[in-house]
Amino acid sequence: MASAEIQQYLDATENRPVREELRLAVSLVEGEKIAIDCGCGAGSDIDFLRSQGFQVYAFDIEREAIARCNARFSGDTRVSVSVAGFQDFVYPSASLVVADASLFFCPPKHFAQVWEKICQCLPPGGVFAGSFLGAEDTMTGTDFDRQAYWPDILVTDETEIRQWFEQFDIVSFKENRASGEAPDGKPHQWHIYSVVAKKLP
Repeated sequence: MASAEIQQYLDATENRPVREELRLAVSLVEGEKIAIDCGCGAGSDIDFLRSQGFQVYAFDIEREAIARCNARFSGDTRVSVSVAGFQDFVYPSASLVVADASLFFCPPKHFAQVWEKICQCLPPGGVFAGSFLGAEDTMTGTDFDRQAYWPDILVTDETEIRQWFEQFDIVSFKENRASGEAPDGKPHQWHIYSVVAKKLP
């Protein structure tokens, strides 16, 4: 059974609006439409990708998330979902990889291996759309209850991110800072880097 915090997060994001970065990424995809949704949550991005004609392979480490997706997309042969972590998932060849608000939770010790797998599954011209956690986000602080969500948090900065994208043409790079409330109603300061990039030939 997922924690109350995870349940609240899934409830709050199940029908969230499609992000501008994902729309941009979809517009850049050429050829066969195959997407991987890393850390798919309750399936809001899957729903959009499916509407755009993509075959979607999605995973999440939270069983509750996958249970919701299985119910939501039952009988749809264009959607395949599985319980897996970043380092365990077998990445099929894809034209788009989506990792929105999920790579934060990739254990830092596994990130280099995971990033290599992501890069390898994309052919030249393949598109990545995702976000990374900055050092000033509430999630990086000592008061944040990591055990309620996920104990390992990957924190990075612009210089490091740009190094990871040496094999890519960065189409959009945004550093986002905002204050508000998290799904559990607690105050939250967001510090997020959003990236859309296309793999070089």
